[in-house]
Parts: sequence; C-alpha cells; structure tokens
Amino acid sequence: MTTEQSDATAGGKTAPGDGDGAASAGAPGAKTGPGATAAKAGSGDAQTGITDAETKAGTTDAESTVTTTDAATTAGTGGATDETARDDAARTGAGDIAAKADTAGAAAKASTGEATDGTAGAGDTDADAKADTTDAAAKAGAGKATDGTAGDGDPGGAGKASPTGPAKADDKTEPGKSTKPEDPFTAFGPAPERVLTRPRRAVRAVGRFLIHEWTLATVAVLALAVLMTWPTLRYPGYTLPQDYWDPSLQAWQMAWSGHILLTDPAQLWNSNTFFPDPWSFAFSDTLLGYAPAGMIGHGPEAALVRYNIMFVLAHALATLGAYALARQLGAGRIGAAVAGASYTYAPWLLAQAGHLHIVSNGGIPLALAMLARGHGWSLRYGYRPERRHAGWAFLGWLVAAWQLSLGFGIGLMFAYLLAGIVLVAAVIWFARRWLVRPVKRPFGGRLFLADLVGGLLFGAVGALLAVPFFKVAELHPNAARTLGDIAIYSPPASGFFTAPAESRIWGQLHEGARAVLPWHPEMTLLPGFALYALAAGGLFFSVWRVRHRLYLLAGVLISMILAMGTRFFGGTYTFVPLFEYLPGWNGLRTPGRLMLWATLFLGLLAAGAVTAFCARVRELAAERVPPWPGPWLRLATLLPLLLVVVEGLNVTPHPVVPQQPAAMRTVDGPLLVLPSSQNLDQPVMVWSTGRFQQMVNGGSGFTPESQAKVRDVSVDFPDQPSIDYLRQLGVKNVVVLPDRLGGTPWERMLDKPIDGLGVTREDVGGAIVFHLAG
Repeated sequence: MTTEQSDATAGGKTAPGDGDGAASAGAPGAKTGPGATAAKAGSGDAQTGITDAETKAGTTDAESTVTTTDAATTAGTGGATDETARDDAARTGAGDIAAKADTAGAAAKASTGEATDGTAGAGDTDADAKADTTDAAAKAGAGKATDGTAGDGDPGGAGKASPTGPAKADDKTEPGKSTKPEDPFTAFGPAPERVLTRPRRAVRAVGRFLIHEWTLATVAVLALAVLMTWPTLRYPGYTLPQDYWDPSLQAWQMAWSGHILLTDPAQLWNSNTFFPDPWSFAFSDTLLGYAPAGMIGHGPEAALVRYNIMFVLAHALATLGAYALARQLGAGRIGAAVAGASYTYAPWLLAQAGHLHIVSNGGIPLALAMLARGHGWSLRYGYRPERRHAGWAFLGWLVAAWQLSLGFGIGLMFAYLLAGIVLVAAVIWFARRWLVRPVKRPFGGRLFLADLVGGLLFGAVGALLAVPFFKVAELHPNAARTLGDIAIYSPPASGFFTAPAESRIWGQLHEGARAVLPWHPEMTLLPGFALYALAAGGLFFSVWRVRHRLYLLAGVLISMILAMGTRFFGGTYTFVPLFEYLPGWNGLRTPGRLMLWATLFLGLLAAGAVTAFCARVRELAAERVPPWPGPWLRLATLLPLLLVVVEGLNVTPHPVVPQQPAAMRTVDGPLLVLPSSQNLDQPVMVWSTGRFQQMVNGGSGFTPESQAKVRDVSVDFPDQPSIDYLRQLGVKNVVVLPDRLGGTPWERMLDKPIDGLGVTREDVGGAIVFHLAG
C-alpha cells in the first residue's frame, strides 16, 4: 500500500447500522450507506488502485459464490445488527465481489477486537489484500469481539473449517450464541510443548550435560591420556614409568603427605626419612597438592597405584587446561585441541616422564584460562566488560595456588609470570582509563575483591611453602645451586631440534645428536616438528592479530633463550641476572625445563593458524550443496591434530619396582637399610609407606652431610666404630639386603663376625637384621 493509499484509508468512514461493514475506498471523508455498497467499492478500486479487488471482480461464478458466501458468513459472525446484511450478501452478484471481499476483511477485523460493538470499520481500503495474508488470518483467528460474538477467523478463505465443521454458504449463527474461534493455521504450526515431569526433566538435563562441549572434552582428554601413557595402567601396582628411582620418591611423597595430615599435621615437614635431619620433606619438591590422593589407600602397592593414576590424570589435566586456555583466548575447537595435545605430548616432555612434578603442569594453563574468563578478556576479542565473572577469577587464583603447591620446579616461574601479568595489566588498564584516552572501562567491585583475596591467598600459599625451603637452605649450605651446576645442565641450541630416546618417531633417528649432548635427559628439548611448522604458519595466517602473533613469538624466543641457561652468551644478560637477584631462582637446577613456556606459546600460535584454516574450510563448504564439508575437507581440518598426537607417541619403559622386603613390615625404627645411595634409597622410601618408621635412608636433589657421613661410616659395618656411631645417632636396627650388595662397598659385610659387638643378627624373610640394642 502506498502513502496515498494509507491516507485515503485513514479518511474512510462507515455509516452506523451498515450491516455489511462495506469498506469506503473513495476519497477522504466519503461515507458509505447500505444502498451504495457496490458503487462505493467500485469507486474505491478506481481511486486506490487495489488490483486484488479488480481481479476478484472478474472471477468466475463459482469463485463469486464462494467469496459471497464467505462475506455473508463473516458479516453474520462479526455481529451484524439485522438479517438484511446476510440477504444482501446472498443477492450480491459477481460485480459486487470487491466490495463484499472488503466487507469480509472488515468483519474479520471486527472479530479481532478492533470494533467494540461488532460493526466492522470501513477505513481499511486494503482489506482485500490483507485477507490474503497470513498476518490477517492470524489476527482473525485469535481475536474476540467484545460483545461476546466470536469472529470466524477466516477473512477471505472459502471452505475453511469452523468449530462445528466446514463452512457453508447457508451457515448462520443464531443470535446470542457464540462459536469458539479457531486459527486455521494451527494445523501447520508446531505441536504445543509437552509439560515434562520431574524425571523427564532430569533425564533431559543429564542428556544435555553428556553432550556438552566440556563433558566431551573431559572424556576425550582422559581417553587420550590413557592411550598416550600406555602401559602405565596395565600393571599399576607393580611398575612405574621410565624408572623406579625418582618416581618412587614421588610416590612416597604423596603417601607421606596424606598419612601425616591425617595423623599429625604438625610434623608434615619432619618426614620419616633422612633421620635425624629436620625439615626433610622440603629436601625436594613435595607434590603437596596431591595430599588428598595420598589419604586413599595404605602401603607400597597403594602408593604405586596412586602414582600411576595421578601420572595419567596429570596428562589429562594438562591437555584440558591448554584446551581451555586456547578456547578462552578465541581459538576454535580443533585449534584448541592442537594446543592442548602439543602442550602435553611434546616430545621433549617424554624425557620428563620420571618427574611427576614437571609433568603435573596442567594447573598453569587452566588457571590462566579461568583468570582470563573471569576478567572478560580474550586474545581475539579483547576486553569485554559484560563477560566479567568474579567467581571464575577467584577460582583461577585457587587453581594457581594449587599448582604452586605441587612444587617450585615450574611453579616458581609461574608465580613470577602471574606477578608480571598483574603488574602490566594494571598499568595498561589505568593508562587507558585515565591517561591515554580517558574512557570508561568498568572493572567492578566484586571482581576487584576476588582478585585481591585470590591474589593474597596465592601469595600466602607461596610464602608458607617457601619457609621450609629457606630453612633447608640455611641448615644445608651444600643444597644451594651454583652457576657451575647450571652450566652442566644448560643445553645448546641443537637441543631444540633433538628428541629424547623415549620418542617413538624420532628416538632412534636422533641417537647421534643425543650422543654429543653432555646430559641429554635435560637437553633434548624438541617440542615437535609439526608444532614448529604450524606455529610458523600461524605467524602469517591466523585468527590472532598481527601484534598478538608477535607477542607470542617473543614469548617463544625469550623462553628458549632462558632455557639455554649459560649457553646463550654465557647467560650474562639473560639467566645469570635472574639467578643472582630473583628470590628462589638460584634453587633451579635445570634451565631446560623452561621449554614448557615455549611449548605453550608455540601451541597458541598453532591454534590461531588451525582456527583460521577451519574457518576457511567452512567458507568453502558454504558454496557446496549441501553446505557442509566433504570427507576430504573434514580430514584436512583434523590432520594438524593427528600430526601433533603422532609425534608425541612414546616408547617409555615401565620397569617393575623391587618388592618390599618382609623385614620392612616388621622391623621398628629408627633404622638403616644397606646398601645405601640416592638411587638405592628411593625404592626404600616406598617400602616404608607400610609403617612410616623413621630411617636414615632417603633420596633427593642433594645429600645431607649427616647422611653422607652415615654412608661412609657404615662401609665397615659391622665394626665397633660404626656401631657406636649409629647408636649415638639413635639408630636401633640395620637391615641388610643381600641381593643388592653386589658391586657396592658393602658387598663383603655379611662375612664379618659380630662377636663381642653387643649386637644380634636375625634373618627376616631373606633380609639380615642387626639389632643394635643388644
């Protein structure tokens, strides 16, 4: 309808008592009477140009009859005041079709409640056109006349169903009775939603949970962790990954923390090993965050099962954490999966399979993801205040504190990184808020409080955990690292392209390159050639902005330079200043483990490239019929993930842990187990988890002077000086393991007599026990 037509319609009026409700389509102000219906309709057609009415005027007799019948029925149900309207409608010929159609449209409007007395208004010159639209039909069916007469709900449709059956030409509604309106289009609409019972709602909620992205991601990372670490869970009560030295130590750490927190928490740091030295639990990273797991089970076998389960779960958490970080920063699902898999299964990490405190790094990306989500920030979309959530921010600080409790080996760098992020973010936020371009940048009191409380909690955990280590450094000066120690473990640049022996793909191929490295377990730092290629592509083709790509590249280079320790121009301007001036940095022994950060940044660069590639695939697929990727395009999007996973396949050995001697289940402490060395003592620590009796044995990153002296003195055991020294120390029993004496300084000790020494000798389950108490 044109503007002129609308104006003409607005001026039309209907005379009172006009039962047909004929539409006035003439000039503004014109009135229509009962005797001039057809003429006025014709005049209206001529003035307003309603082609639909003209078309209807030329219809066949059958169409005329249907339209006339519909107009008459509608007029009757719309509340006409006398029978004259229906008689007039019945007598009307084909020449009056346009007017009668308008009458039907007006009557339909009356049924929608637009007329208050049942008389249709004549101001709608486009009523015939409206009768053919869905909107008019819906109005006609939904409305009700205010005088109690229901509208027919069908302004222009012949043969539509009424409440009692199909509409007919001679149907008449008795005065004073109403018919229930029915929308003819309800047959084509959706069925009303069923009201679900409580069990059905529960089932639906469970179903939505099971197919949620994060549920599927969690299940996927768990399954991948089991497969990629296999056969760790094949014989979890008897084997350990890589070797049974450091893993035995860490299995004991979890068992001790769980046991002592349940029995005597005040003695946490004074463990049953390294007797009689105090603070012995802080002689190495503690894995204190795994203490709740240590409360489950008892004895050596439970300690091994616990370790293997946590080893697999650590891989799963690392993958999930890196996936969550990439998703929060703006990567797609496949790109985030590439970041997660590359972060967890980088070839260089295969050499760290015996160091659970290094493998347990999933809290780092997970905490960063939660903090970014809580602050409404992503790398791709920037700061979005409407997405802030104080709860996520506080939870991020809690996860960060938990990660720090696993050890300072990687937790220390994480703490410094968080401090740097907070400082830089605060400076940038205030600069943009008040100095550079004063604009309103909301932050929120709740978020500020969450950051304040969470940050203080994180700092408090770090400070409390640092106290025992400072005490150990004070009591044991030989525990301090020197730049000479750092130089021994500093890798050359070739280490970034050399894989460890545990790599299934590159292990044998890089055997020659490993041979020239002074200490290859800590110097083979290959993150994966596939990851290198994807990250390089991400510098040129990515969803990240160019400056963000450069930031990530800078993070990669800085991490690699620091990982080289003193190999990068002597570390004069890189590692050495950190070692000398930053608190705690001089406790780090192996700078190559800083490769963890380079791997994370490379993964984020790769995620940007893969996400951009997947977006391009969707654009190409949109041009297809049907519009979704074909099998080859789908395979192309999964190829980067497949390459990263395949490059992380391993041949890590899983040796059987020596079985606990029966004497360890019966002999009281304090005791000494011979032979003794750092590697030999670590399985002994696991054996002690049955009773946690005090013992001189223990293995860590350094050897206390008291323990070194015991080993020196006991070489001549049993003789009077060694027995006197052990008695003075407080040792009551010495357990000798004959099957382990070969090739050690103690291999001839069982041939010595004990007459006159005041000791007794007993064979307990194959072990020889010397009771020093006499």
